[in-house]
Amino acid sequence: MFIHYIDLAWRSLKRTPIVSLLMLLAIAIGIGITMTSLSVYHMMSANPMQHKDEQIFAVQLRTMDQDASWWTVDNLPHQLTYQDAMNLRQSPVPFRQTAMLKTGFGVKPDNANIAPFMEVARAADSDFFAMFEVPFAHGGPWDKSIDLQGQTVAVIGAEMNRKLFGGGNNVGKDIVLDSVAYRVVGILADWKLAPQIYDLNNGAWGNNEQLFIPFSLLPTEELKSWGNNNGWKYEEQKTYQDKLNSEVVWLQYRVELTDKQMQQDYRDYLAGYIKQQQQLGRFNRDDAQGDIKYISQWLDYREVVSDDNKVLVGLSFMFLAVCLANILSLLLAKFLKRAPEIGVRRALGASKTQVFMQHLVEVGMLGLAGGVLGLAIAQLGLHLLRSGFSRYEEVAQMDLTMWLAAPTISILACLLAGCYPAWKVCRTTPALYLKTQ
Repeated sequence: MFIHYIDLAWRSLKRTPIVSLLMLLAIAIGIGITMTSLSVYHMMSANPMQHKDEQIFAVQLRTMDQDASWWTVDNLPHQLTYQDAMNLRQSPVPFRQTAMLKTGFGVKPDNANIAPFMEVARAADSDFFAMFEVPFAHGGPWDKSIDLQGQTVAVIGAEMNRKLFGGGNNVGKDIVLDSVAYRVVGILADWKLAPQIYDLNNGAWGNNEQLFIPFSLLPTEELKSWGNNNGWKYEEQKTYQDKLNSEVVWLQYRVELTDKQMQQDYRDYLAGYIKQQQQLGRFNRDDAQGDIKYISQWLDYREVVSDDNKVLVGLSFMFLAVCLANILSLLLAKFLKRAPEIGVRRALGASKTQVFMQHLVEVGMLGLAGGVLGLAIAQLGLHLLRSGFSRYEEVAQMDLTMWLAAPTISILACLLAGCYPAWKVCRTTPALYLKTQ
């Protein structure tokens, strides 16, 4: 019977090509615009490490004095001072932990055919790679002893490896960063983590670093910050050591806490650390506290998905609703025009349910075709976003979920719009039209 309904639906669509085309374009345009905005929202709100969502935490400390405030909702800085980061590294509680800094170097290749270039780098502890599951093609992270006493070693990304050496295993070779030779101890496989949950300070959608060095090199190499540096009071900084001793927050700190007990132990540790620092004359405020936020909390807290994106999704669904209203009107006119035909079918024994299902199958076919065409329109919209706005390059994409969602939404939307016209025509009184015949 279902095959018969499909045949009837196809014949009906062919009999009214102009009306069918108008309805097809209406649903396709509505789905195309809706899926464009929904795909961007879906990608921006995605958690790239959902399986470790409640294990990796961002650490915050309210470090300013009583009369100072921060420009966050909860008055907690997003980053830490150097002295706090160094102190927290002594905690035995976390399974893994890392202090981090976005920095950069001038790279001087050995190959005379390659011009020197600037490269963004990340200074981190060796736990960074296992914590964020960074894949290695060759070698591995530096030894944990280097986290305590810095050595000029580096891990480079696959792209940088190809750029400097043409690819392959180049562990043990040296690269020159700002006139200092660094020995390569590891080479990453191609890797992408978006959004950059380990550092959202300079945008969540930048390229992952291709160069990693030990965080312990900060005081010896006087690494410059290529990220945000924020302070709450005036402090004279004539030397690099002055900055290390200051109350400027400029470092990210992440911990991996694998179970609830470890998380509670770390919260207790932070509370004890705050009391200790207050006894030393710091954190001079009544509401001094520390906090940890797991990945999805951190993404929401830092508003990776802005209200503008949410409003845009809402507007696109409203536009889809307008398209459906037009489709409903066209379907109602089309189905009622066929009332004499339906009256004859009813008189020959067709039930209301059969007539209703016949018309819903026709509407469903229209929705399926509109969803497929809508996917093409959505792809065009995403391509225009990627071409016009570089920051959308990573998020103006459609994953499998969105590919399946487009025809599903289209079919359901058309069925919703078609229920009333189908119900209206199935209530046709056969005798009325038999008399007119």
